[in-house]
Amino acid sequence: MQPAPIRKLEETVINRIAAGEIINRPSNALKELIENSLDAGSTSISIAVKDGGLKVLQIQDNGHGIRTEDMPIVCERFTTSKLKVYEDLSHIQTYGFRGEALASISHVSHLSITTKQADSECAFKAHYADGKLVPAKPGGSSDPVPCAGNNGTVITAEDLFYNIPSRKAALKNIREEYNRIFEVASRYAIHNSGIAFSCRKYGAPKVDLSTVAGASTITNIRQIFGSKIANSLVEIKDSNADFDVEFSGHVSSAAHEMHKTVFLLFINHRLVEHTPIRRAIESLYSSVLPKASRPFVYLDLRIKPENVDVNVHPTKREVRFLNEDGIVGCIVDCIHNKLLSSNGSREFVVQERLQKQLNVSTDGDTPSLTSIAPSNTISDAESNLTIPTPTLTPTQPVGSTSSSNLPTAAPRKTPVNRAVRTNYKTLSLESFSFGS
Repeated sequence: MQPAPIRKLEETVINRIAAGEIINRPSNALKELIENSLDAGSTSISIAVKDGGLKVLQIQDNGHGIRTEDMPIVCERFTTSKLKVYEDLSHIQTYGFRGEALASISHVSHLSITTKQADSECAFKAHYADGKLVPAKPGGSSDPVPCAGNNGTVITAEDLFYNIPSRKAALKNIREEYNRIFEVASRYAIHNSGIAFSCRKYGAPKVDLSTVAGASTITNIRQIFGSKIANSLVEIKDSNADFDVEFSGHVSSAAHEMHKTVFLLFINHRLVEHTPIRRAIESLYSSVLPKASRPFVYLDLRIKPENVDVNVHPTKREVRFLNEDGIVGCIVDCIHNKLLSSNGSREFVVQERLQKQLNVSTDGDTPSLTSIAPSNTISDAESNLTIPTPTLTPTQPVGSTSSSNLPTAAPRKTPVNRAVRTNYKTLSLESFSFGS
């Protein structure tokens, strides 16, 4: 049997395969679009989703927009305004650098872009397929069309994965896809606290995510995850000149209670995953939190750009950096020291509240008569609740109470089959019999 000849794949096939690696679900497409909006200097980003992003995924920003003369090539592969030579990667400051995001989305969806710059009289709208301009309707012109619009850009991807049936069939859980989209949007909202984010479903009466420009990080955490989690967090901040690293964030205190780990890691403002950092932090918390509790970690890590390799994964969800072990150690030490100090404060507060509530000094197991308030109630300064206490008289032994002052519950009779004999006088004759 002769081997099949080697042939060069068609350009369309090559691009579609590459697009499937970069955009493997709606949340990946959203991540790329959010980063484009942030690179454009946006202060407001709105997201609208239909059917988990598979039917419609739209993002609108108020950034600087796209130049009209750039619109014919904006969706071609490897076209970007953020990188000129390979050496620029060593000090890249933007999210994007490869020029593949819009190209990949155009290969797996019906893509349209409406954009307006501040000095333009009107906006321009164009439609794309497979990286090229296409007419909005068959037989029409593919050139960008003038239209009304606000400053910024609106990108709409419709029928995502319409030409990859196997991928679309695998993403049939619409609720799960929307939850992933919400997760991506909320994480970027927490990290970019100076930018207003919103996320909603098409046709929904209200938005699911809404943050305001200028809000603090902890305010956005409270808005998204709730006050209970936000109030249980402590702030961390540290740096190390030897490793050229600075980091800050909000992490769980020792009093934190949550049943699912939330781990938000940004390295040089990129939302990434880093297994060694996550494992080290989870290992630390495993000895601090109760067994069923899991930590909340938001970490903003800033490393010299020349020490970070951002081009190691098609979706940019992983990075590599120098001095990894040392930096991980610095982070863990900082969190550990913060937990020690916050845990001490928590114990002090608890003991103080107990002292206020009880107002009773103890010596062994015997309460002091002089420490008991003259009245029959003890006031809690914080809750204004009254707690009834028994009145002790000189004729009454210390440690005992009058039966008239306290209600007595009926004795609970233990079933015979569950009784445990503790008195030798109740032994039966059968217990002394021995088998032959």
